[in-house]
Amino acid sequence: MKEVLDVEKLKTITFEKKNTMLILNKNISKLLIFSFLIFVSCQGEIEEQKTNNQVSIAKDSPFTSYLQRVVMVKTADDNIIDKSSYCTVKFPYTVTVNDVTIAINSADDYAKVVSNINANTTDDDIVKIIFPVTMIYYNYEEELIQNELQFNALLDYWESLPDLLAKINCLNISYPIVLNVYNSSNQSANSVVIANDEAFYNFINNLSSGKLFAINYPISLKDNNNHTKIINNNSQFDDAIEDAIEHCSSNLNTSLNFLETIISGSWKVAYYYDESDKTFLYKDYQLVFKNDFTVKAVKSSTVLNGTWETKVENGVREFKIHFDSDNPLHELDEGWKLFEFNNSQIRFRGNTSDSGTQTEYFYLIKI
Repeated sequence: MKEVLDVEKLKTITFEKKNTMLILNKNISKLLIFSFLIFVSCQGEIEEQKTNNQVSIAKDSPFTSYLQRVVMVKTADDNIIDKSSYCTVKFPYTVTVNDVTIAINSADDYAKVVSNINANTTDDDIVKIIFPVTMIYYNYEEELIQNELQFNALLDYWESLPDLLAKINCLNISYPIVLNVYNSSNQSANSVVIANDEAFYNFINNLSSGKLFAINYPISLKDNNNHTKIINNNSQFDDAIEDAIEHCSSNLNTSLNFLETIISGSWKVAYYYDESDKTFLYKDYQLVFKNDFTVKAVKSSTVLNGTWETKVENGVREFKIHFDSDNPLHELDEGWKLFEFNNSQIRFRGNTSDSGTQTEYFYLIKI
């Protein structure tokens, strides 16, 4: 941590009438900065873990990515219309389903599209958007789409990208909230008032690597039934996010099979955190999980062999990977728990400290 306060200098301050106010004002400013540094801690000492009492948050922490997914645009509800979780069609607009024209003025009108599709088993169930329409992307950007050709090109572009880990539903922040921001490059501190989800998303998106922020707790969260929960720290917020991912029906993807997903294609380590970010040690390996429960890791001309296993215990899928002790991938040998996954990303968490409180992260992304 940088030294921001010269204690010895303070001890030798002489309170002469002529200089007293000048000296005090300078040192009060230093004390304010020092106090905020204690509040947010040093950037190099950040540990994002479930029971962490520290409230400082960096842009590249797992917790920040989950916060951003809580406040991103809800894009999946109209997938039956636009066929993409990367975007949603801005109200109002019109579609045709089996030659029936349906006005879409709100999310409630999606049910009319589903009802028309289910009304007859012999028709084609083709949903056509009447262009032009405005698309809203998951990151709040908007684009006017003039015709079907432009729309199909957009879908092809999204299809070429890894599947998006969707918005985390059933958590609604009661605004306004206050964020305390510290810039390590110039040791300045300020506060930002966040008025809505879009402002929070853009704040995180524009956060530079040299800045830390802290949520000014307590804040209130509401679920989809308008029940309020008071959140007093990062740990409680993380618990609420985990609960929403695991139990909110609109966050669950029951159509995917984990075993089929992990043995399909090749994977690389997107993120590995064990007391510190150690992704750089493993990011160059290509991992292939085979259905005989062997795993092969390839890096340039180096080929490493190991095994993997999985089971469901008390409703939670557990996952283990094993490499020999002299293998550079041996540190990945942990008792992981599956947190979430889709066709392109798999995220595990693990608690391996003696107290069982330190959260470790192991993320895979399909190559």
